[in-house]
Amino acid sequence: MKSVLFEPLNVGSTMLNNRIGVAPMTRVSATEDGIVTDQMISYYTSFAQGGFGLVITEGTYIDNRYSQTYDNQPGIVDEEQVQGWKKVVDYVHRAGAKIFMQIQHTGPLSQGNRSLNKTVAPSAIQPKGEQLEFYGGKGPFKLPEEVTNREIKDIINAFANSAKRAQTAGFDGIEIHGANGYLLDSFLTDYTNKRSDEYGGTTENRVRLLVEVSKAVRESVGDDFTVGIRISQGKVNDYSHKWKGKEEDARMIFGQLGESGLDYIHVTEHKAWEPAFDTSDLSLAAFAKKFAGLPVIANGHLEDPTVATDLVEQGSADLITLGKGALANHDWVNKVKLDEPLAEFDEEKVLRPDARIKEFER
Repeated sequence: MKSVLFEPLNVGSTMLNNRIGVAPMTRVSATEDGIVTDQMISYYTSFAQGGFGLVITEGTYIDNRYSQTYDNQPGIVDEEQVQGWKKVVDYVHRAGAKIFMQIQHTGPLSQGNRSLNKTVAPSAIQPKGEQLEFYGGKGPFKLPEEVTNREIKDIINAFANSAKRAQTAGFDGIEIHGANGYLLDSFLTDYTNKRSDEYGGTTENRVRLLVEVSKAVRESVGDDFTVGIRISQGKVNDYSHKWKGKEEDARMIFGQLGESGLDYIHVTEHKAWEPAFDTSDLSLAAFAKKFAGLPVIANGHLEDPTVATDLVEQGSADLITLGKGALANHDWVNKVKLDEPLAEFDEEKVLRPDARIKEFER
């Protein structure tokens, strides 16, 4: 199959050999201490071997306080964790792909933290929904404490320091997790952020922490290292959420992020091509392109190569990432190139941490 998806693309300082990436997906297969396992090395390398130009890691916690989301989540806090990630980077590079680390602070949605048994959020508001049982959670989320301004400064520093550690580990770039209801997105969201200080109220105030984190990460890693951010409307505990201000929110959010030193914006929606709001035909990815002036990654049910190609060809995104499609087909890229049939997503197989991972000799 011939497609724009197979054309190379430069994102920041990173040259990708195609426009197809693996989306960040929680796997909970690190050690209890957040250290990379051989299983994880095999998992990430298999996508590079399957032709993906870019691999983005699962969300990786950034401090030994409130940032961890799940038991057996990997971290990027200490030297042992850094050394484990170096192995992942080495094998992915040898297989011909580039790899970014997604760095994450869970905020109000933690359901497993080896350091502290409480959570923080912009405001002390009970999160919607219940914990995700397939990641070991059960019942309602904890009621978070309102994070202090001093703690906000510590969190910004934790993002910046973790980005530098990831750079040391050899990663090609960093993706800041600003989506899906976790800490940065909870600041962005009107109903979870009831603060009366400079971080609450207007959309410009609510996006402030995302901008400050982006600027701090950029300063930490320098100009010649790729930095992006992931943005969504929906959350793991509120799939249908939409920005109240619609296009005006998009203008403010993407406009502010576009001036914060980032190299790209990674937009995830349930279906990436669908209109973001009921007032326009534009997708959220298209709004990001319009207002940020940066390369845009689109994510959301793009496993059909025709749909993915159309999204890029029409200019709504510059590259795409696959989640379920990649889990079902670690060699999606190679299959599509050869017009081979794609496997269907099978939740029972692919949501287990050990699923579809073929060990390789090292």
